[in-house]
Parts: sequence; structure tokens; C-alpha cells
Amino acid sequence: MARPRKPLLSRDRIVTTALALVDAEGLAALSTRRLAAELGVSGPSLYNHFATKEAILDAVADTVVGQVDVSMFDGGGTAGALAGSGWRQALLAWGRSYRAALSAHPNIVPFLAVGPGLRPAGLRMADAVFGGMVAAGWPPAQATRIGAAMRYFVTGSALGSFAGGFVGDEAAYDPADYPHLGQAHLLAQHRERVDEGAFDTGLRALIDGLALRYAAEVGGGDGMSEDGRAVDGG
Repeated sequence: MARPRKPLLSRDRIVTTALALVDAEGLAALSTRRLAAELGVSGPSLYNHFATKEAILDAVADTVVGQVDVSMFDGGGTAGALAGSGWRQALLAWGRSYRAALSAHPNIVPFLAVGPGLRPAGLRMADAVFGGMVAAGWPPAQATRIGAAMRYFVTGSALGSFAGGFVGDEAAYDPADYPHLGQAHLLAQHRERVDEGAFDTGLRALIDGLALRYAAEVGGGDGMSEDGRAVDGG
């Protein structure tokens, strides 16, 4: 009988396997030797597709960023598309999509946080955000800072869980020492709700602040709704 053929090695297969390994065991588990074993190939065969382990990690990080929706900035080439409340709606939707992508793969976030480098999806995202903000009327320098500030906030939120950092033992929070943490032992049970709520609160606060700066620096109204919240459509 003919021997079964091994699946052909490809960049996509290497990246998919590397991401699964990082997701399951963390960044420290990824080595070219371990990855080759997972793929059922010899180590040197990986170098036909990637020159270094760092290049593999770059591709893995870019795959994750490629899952982020930036379609809300598609109108960045026209001045009116993101005017008014449009840029705020775009930042809100982008921030949520960005966090969702990173939260699905938290183990790659420390590597991804070092910057887009020459990663195509990361550069496309940076280009889309910058273009959208400039089209909305922000000066280029401020548009750069907005993209950076959003990235800092989203990446930081995906690095760990606030609620998950509290243990479930009520005795760990002696009221004599921590008089205001009587319910802290319950936080981990509601981790997703607490963490997502905290992210959304911070995201809205960031955009509210930007709306005030937009009104002062760019003009076009105060950027706020009647109840004092930034108009964001969400």
C-alpha cells in the first residue's frame, strides 16, 4: 500500500499551529523544535518559510490583528464620512472589535504589544485609524496620538483580568484590613461581566474626553449629547 502523504507544509499551516500552541501553553512553549514536532516535520524545514522564530511570532501576531474589524473607517478617504459623531462611533466599534480579537488569544498579547513593525495587518489597521481620524478633521499629530492611546488601552485591557485576580475565599479579605472589599471574593465568579463592563466604561470615558478636545481644537459642536455623554451611537 502507498504510504499516506503528509500534509504539505505551508506558511498558513505553520502560523495556525503556532497560534494554537501559544493559545494552549503560552509564548514560552513555542520553539522551532516544538513547532516542528507538532507539524510532524524536521526543524530545518520551517526555515524554508520563515527565517527565524521571531518571524513566525510576527506572523502569528499579525494573524490575530487581522481579525480586527476596521471597516468602520472605510470612509476615511472622504471628509464627511466620519464627521459629526462618525469618528466616535468608529472608535467605539473598533475598540470593541480590537479587544475581542486580543481577548481570544491573550497569550500572544505581550508579543503583539511591542508594535506593528512590518506586520501587514497591523499596518493596515494603523493606516485605517489614522486616515479616518484625519478625514474627521483631527490634525495628523493628534490622529497619531489617538491611535496610540487606543492601542495602549485595548492592549492593556487584554493582558489580564482584573476580576480574575481576586480569590474566591471570603476569609482572604479581612474587613479589619480591607473594610471596603467585603464582596471582592465574588468578583472572579463574574469575571467576564466585570472585565467587559470595566473595558466599556474606560472606552467610553476615553472617547468622551476626545470629544471635548475635538470641540476645542477642531470645532463643530461640543461633541456631547444632552446628558453630557459623547455621542457614540452605542
